[in-house]
Amino acid sequence: MANSIERRDVFKATAAAIAAAGATGAFSLSSTDAAEKTGSALADKATILFQGDSITDAGRDRKQGKPNDSRSLGRGYPMLIAGPLLRDYAAKGLTIYNRGISGHKVPDLAARWQRDCIDLKPDVLSILIGVNDIWHKLNGRYDGTVETYETGYKALLEETMQQLPETRIVICEPFVLRCGAVGDHWFPEFTQRLEVARRVAEQLSLERVAFQEMFDEAIKVAPPNYWAGDGVHPSLAGHALMAETWRKTLGI
Repeated sequence: MANSIERRDVFKATAAAIAAAGATGAFSLSSTDAAEKTGSALADKATILFQGDSITDAGRDRKQGKPNDSRSLGRGYPMLIAGPLLRDYAAKGLTIYNRGISGHKVPDLAARWQRDCIDLKPDVLSILIGVNDIWHKLNGRYDGTVETYETGYKALLEETMQQLPETRIVICEPFVLRCGAVGDHWFPEFTQRLEVARRVAEQLSLERVAFQEMFDEAIKVAPPNYWAGDGVHPSLAGHALMAETWRKTLGI
């Protein structure tokens, strides 16, 4: 394979992932009620919140915590989404937060949810969680099961929907690539957690960003370690692909 990856080939991979996911409903809403929350334009003064673990955290300055701030947004996909959104919707006065915290799992989100989500009253809430729920189990730091992941995640989402009924909630698929830390011992349990995220999104009629399908297509263009050196944390190219796919999925 050539040392350089043609930009058009990367875009082809993204387009293929989105097209494939669209064929299975991965990028569509499951109900009319949810569909009414979508649209190509963001509302004036809309607040967007990114939640998750280290993939979302991406080295952000947690002491700052300011919206629309490069240090507070980190060096990953939230920053790569926020910059263009703030440019493209400059007249709308958007407020964009990153509240991802490295190492966090579903129970950790639940413990800080009031402060780091409900109190911020987001109009758009994007959640990427799940990889630590298996990684920490594999290294002996956590004893959660697929069942506790599903129960806890669904309860958190239902609580959010009750307290923030107008919020557009977006479930980002947890993902891994087979390289670095990720080997055969991750499966089939990782796949079971991925299926949980998909199932919960379907059951609650929430939007889903098909990151696993996206990376499955991307590795046809470049090897897994090009997109995520350790199989979990995306490279700059991986984060850029995530940002593009996120925006295309939401249509904003």
